[in-house]
Amino acid sequence: MTDLGKVDRTFFDQYVFSNLGAGRDDVALGPTHGVDFGLLDLDGTAVAIATDPVSVLPDLGLARAGRFTLDFVLADVAVSGLPPSHLAISFTLPPDFEDESFATLWTAMHEEAEDLGVSIVTGHTARYSGCSFPWVGGATALAVGDHEDVIRPDGARVGDDVLVTKGPAVEATGLLTTLFPDQFDLPETTLRAAQSRLDEAECVRDAMTASAVGGVHAMHDATECGLFGALNEVADGAGVQLDISTDEIPLRPGVEETCEFLGMDPWTATTGGTLVLAVDPDSTAAVVSALESEGTPVGVAGTVREGSGVTVDGEEVPHPDVDPSWAAYEELMRQSGVQ
Repeated sequence: MTDLGKVDRTFFDQYVFSNLGAGRDDVALGPTHGVDFGLLDLDGTAVAIATDPVSVLPDLGLARAGRFTLDFVLADVAVSGLPPSHLAISFTLPPDFEDESFATLWTAMHEEAEDLGVSIVTGHTARYSGCSFPWVGGATALAVGDHEDVIRPDGARVGDDVLVTKGPAVEATGLLTTLFPDQFDLPETTLRAAQSRLDEAECVRDAMTASAVGGVHAMHDATECGLFGALNEVADGAGVQLDISTDEIPLRPGVEETCEFLGMDPWTATTGGTLVLAVDPDSTAAVVSALESEGTPVGVAGTVREGSGVTVDGEEVPHPDVDPSWAAYEELMRQSGVQ
């Protein structure tokens, strides 16, 4: 198990996968390492389900933090191709978090959920000693629809095009420069560009846009371990090889400078909001057009082939297992005097 971030495949296979409670016929897709959601079959209706921690960063401003939190929780079911529909959420808040502050946070989450058509159906809200930001709860999101509309995480097919939106380290760049602006010795214009990447760390609407076009066989949100991690997870899930060219992947303003300043590999750093898609070549142009019409940069980064693993610019790239943004976050906190 890694010291920080998600458990690796070895830990998952040894401790988690072998202990999954009762077997049930209505579980169409159970827990799998590197897969965003599970899938139920309830009398012919597909229900995608995913659970995530609730991470709230008050330094973003509570309204912005609320939207950020909700979008990340919903992303894991949005990549199923079914629109997120229901949410259960639990808050375990620190004792000094005031009512008015919670109201600001919760109102922003409600408004984002309403805009996305998501109903909040149950939850738990309490203050407890020992709780602290950012980890203040957990949430489970559902997406309900028809099985034929589900985009399975193991769905990449030989011959598919591989599309990548937004590019590497979008989330890490936007988040770290926004939370710790005084720690970055960057030109003001570069810093502002880097901070604006945080507004792109959302992919629910992109996932819904792409799936509505059709022809998408697999879709994955590139969170922890970044794009190299996400590409490997798509390849492993389908038992295929992805051949990728970095020249065709968007690189957003401020990312390269921020990662160089931190000594952080952008390709293995978390980039929530970035999607990896395996798309039927006959649909590629339409998917690209739909995403670009919504202002989302996207590149046709490669091809799905027979084989296994991922090659990037002709070199084999394994799953990184460890995300460098965690260490960067801890170091920036230390430099800022934050305990």
